[in-house]
Amino acid sequence: MTRRVRPQPVRTYRVGGSVRDELLGREPGDRDYVVVGATPEIMLASGFTPVGRDFPVFLHPETREEYALARTERKAGRGYRGFEFFATPEVTLEDDLRRRDLTINAMARDEDGRLIDPWGGEADLARGLLRHVSPAFTEDPLRVLRVARFAARFGFRVAPSTMRLMREIVAGGELETLAHERVWQELARGLGEAHPSRMLAVLDRCGALATLLPGLDYGAAAGRAKARSLDRAAKHGAPLAARYAILAYPFESGARTRALTTRARVRYVESLSARLRVPADCRDAARLVARWQHVLADPCAATPATLLALLHAADALRRPARLDVVTRASREIAAADRTRGAHAAGAAAVLERALVAVRAVDAAAIARMAGARRAAESGAAPAHTGGMRSAVIAAALRKARLAALRGWKLREAASPRATRGRRARA
Repeated sequence: MTRRVRPQPVRTYRVGGSVRDELLGREPGDRDYVVVGATPEIMLASGFTPVGRDFPVFLHPETREEYALARTERKAGRGYRGFEFFATPEVTLEDDLRRRDLTINAMARDEDGRLIDPWGGEADLARGLLRHVSPAFTEDPLRVLRVARFAARFGFRVAPSTMRLMREIVAGGELETLAHERVWQELARGLGEAHPSRMLAVLDRCGALATLLPGLDYGAAAGRAKARSLDRAAKHGAPLAARYAILAYPFESGARTRALTTRARVRYVESLSARLRVPADCRDAARLVARWQHVLADPCAATPATLLALLHAADALRRPARLDVVTRASREIAAADRTRGAHAAGAAAVLERALVAVRAVDAAAIARMAGARRAAESGAAPAHTGGMRSAVIAAALRKARLAALRGWKLREAASPRATRGRRARA
C-alpha cells in the first residue's frame, strides 16, 4: 500500500542573503522569503501579486518584498537556464535550501526568528569558508562567478572541494553557455566589492578567467599590478566605470613593457568591452584610459595641443565628471608604474586646472567675431556662409584655447607647486 504524502501547513521563512548578513553583523539587504505548503492559488487569494516567469514568485501586498514558493529543480539542458522547476505544497524547506549554491546562503529563519541551518552555513561563516551545498552545484555555471564575487565581498577562501567542482564546470565548457550580459552583471558586482582582486584570483585559480576574459593579463607581475590597482580604486571609492577601465587596461611588465602600441591597447579594450557588452560609460572610460594613459599620468609633460586633444576626446568641456572618472582610473594604473607613479598623484589636479583655463575662453564671443570676419571677407551675409563659417569658427576657437593652454602652462611652470614637482623628480 502506497502512503499518501500529507500536505504541510503553510509556513513562511526568511532565507538567503539577509540571514547570512545578519549573522555577519552586516546591514541586511533585500529580504527574501520562502513559503512552504502553499500553492499559487493560495498566494493569489492572500493578495500577493505574481512576478515570476520561470517559477512562482510573488510580491507581498504591503511590503512588496519577494515571496517564492518552496521549490526543487532538475537539470534538463546545458547552461544556467537548462532547469525544470517544481513548486508543490509537498516541497520542504530543506528541499528548497538544498538547491542553493553555498552553505552560507542556505540558511533560514522561521516566523519566531529561530535559525534553521541544515548544511552548516553558520559554521562556515565563522571559518570564512565558501563551500557548496551539494554536488548539484555543478549544474549552474553562473555559480563560478558568484563564488568569485563572494570571495571579493567577504574575503573568504574557497573550500578545496568546491574549487574542484568549479574546475569541472570550466573543463566541461559550461561557462561558454553564459550570456555575456550575465557575465558582466556578476563581474560588475564583484568589481564593486571591497577587494575586487580576490574575484580575479578565484577565477584564475579555477581556470575561468581565460574563458570569461580572454587576453586578460592576470599572471605574473602584470597581474599583480592590476590586482593592486583594482583594490586601491576600491579603497578610494572609485566608481564602476573607473574600476572597469583598470580591469580592461593591458598592464605591461617584463618583456611586454612598451611592446603594445597605443592602437593595440585600444583594440584590445574595445574588443573586451564589446564581448562583455558593458554600459556606455564603462566602455568609454576604458577606451579613453587605453588611448590617453601616457598623458593622463603625466599631463605636465604634454604639449598644449595634446592636452586640448585629450580634453576634447573626453568631452570634458561638457562633461567634466567624465574626466574625473578617467583620471581616477589613470592614477591607480600609474601608481603601479614606478617611473610614472610619482607624477600621477597630482595629475588629476593639473588636468582640472587645464580644463579651467580652456573653459575660460569665451566661445560665444569668438564665434561672433570669427563669423563676422568671414562674412566680411567673403562679401556674403553671415547666414549664407554655411559650412565655411563653421570651419572658421572652429579654427578660431581652437586657436584661442591653445593660446589659453600655453599661458596656463607658463603660469604652472612659474608656480611654487611646479618648482616642488621638479625637485621631487630630481
